[in-house]
Amino acid sequence: MDARSSAPVPPPGCPAHGAGGRVPLYGPEFAADPQAYYSYLRSYGPAAPVELAPGVEATLVTDYSAALQLLQDSASFRKDARRWRAFNEGHVAPDSPVVPLLAYRPNAMFSDGAEHLRLRQAITDSMARIDTRRLSRTTEQVSNYLIAQFGYRGSVDVVGNYARQLPLFVFNELFGCPADIGDRILFGISGMFDGVNAEKAAEVLFGAVGELVALKRARPGDDVTSWLMQHEAKLTDEEMVHQLALLLAGGTEPLCNLIGNTLFRLLTHDEYAHTGGLIDKAIDDTLWENPPMANLAPHYPAVDMEFAGRQLTAGELVLVSFAAANSSPILRAERQASSRAHLAWSAGPHACPSKDPARQISVTAIENLLNELPDIALAVPEESLTWRPGPFSRGLSALPTRFTPVQPARRPAEPARQEATVHAERSTQAQPAPERAGRWSQFLNWLTK
Repeated sequence: MDARSSAPVPPPGCPAHGAGGRVPLYGPEFAADPQAYYSYLRSYGPAAPVELAPGVEATLVTDYSAALQLLQDSASFRKDARRWRAFNEGHVAPDSPVVPLLAYRPNAMFSDGAEHLRLRQAITDSMARIDTRRLSRTTEQVSNYLIAQFGYRGSVDVVGNYARQLPLFVFNELFGCPADIGDRILFGISGMFDGVNAEKAAEVLFGAVGELVALKRARPGDDVTSWLMQHEAKLTDEEMVHQLALLLAGGTEPLCNLIGNTLFRLLTHDEYAHTGGLIDKAIDDTLWENPPMANLAPHYPAVDMEFAGRQLTAGELVLVSFAAANSSPILRAERQASSRAHLAWSAGPHACPSKDPARQISVTAIENLLNELPDIALAVPEESLTWRPGPFSRGLSALPTRFTPVQPARRPAEPARQEATVHAERSTQAQPAPERAGRWSQFLNWLTK
């Protein structure tokens, strides 16, 4: 009997078979039970062959120690996606659904060495200037506004109507977006991640961010955009656009999933009702067991090399599975020693630069929702919930809830007008969100009532 004959069989629905078969990290089967896939991938050793989309091959690191080694070794592994051999040789189609997240852009995520240090320092210094009291106040205002839109109904999908929208609103305020630009940024980010006319959505996003840069060059303010612009790194307008797009789009999707996944955990695990600090504990447990970004951190070996028991070629796409690394059976002692030793924020020189603001936003958003709707409960059987398919992020398609209706402190926007706006934003034929009808404009108007 050879070593592979005793390995776990692929999960139901997984087409991987035979020696060297690649395991697909997409489709409803993977989304429904990713841990079964991670368990199977461990049978390959610390790293395994996977497929991110049809025809897009990668090596996925599933072991905690190997993941840390890769994330901290910037000499052996590079971030510049222009090294991606399969893409350069035409083996990956430019219109593949995973390309927008993996293809090179001139930002801190895809840079190495001195260039990375320069861009990264500008981002971390600017984000460090965010006042925590202002952040809490803004998050609470946005939370109250969103609750006012549905609180009187007694039921809501808290993913679609709360967790997904709140980070976008908060970031718009922190980055100093006026109403018309903010509306188009919301439209662009939502379209890119939802896959609704994504090419047009990306065009709208980058166009709006470009206008924001031009505006702040002329009239700087007390916001992250202006601070980034004033940094000693002296970013060009093009660099500004790409760093801002990275922060806005790269920050909102994981934050949406963190809020949604934590609310899911609170609503489906009775243990938190009997412990102090329930929100902090639920967030930590979510980051360990259901991290918002499950598989990412693309890297490329600088040279042909052996790593984690596999032979890698220069320019091969290698990703880290934060979800698999965190759930490794050998990590129980580490988790007990430090509740925050997980890899959900990544690690090394490219670790998330905004983890502290992200956690603060999440705590405030969840705490305010539970305070305003204290009897909120899941409205459907847990087993009926579905998770969005895809190799990178981990988030629910919807989280239907019910609660005792509450009267909003301020009258919500007219439902007919809201529905028309949402329909227009989701339409593949829609123009960028109109200045006076967009969600960000509605929020700004609500604040002045």
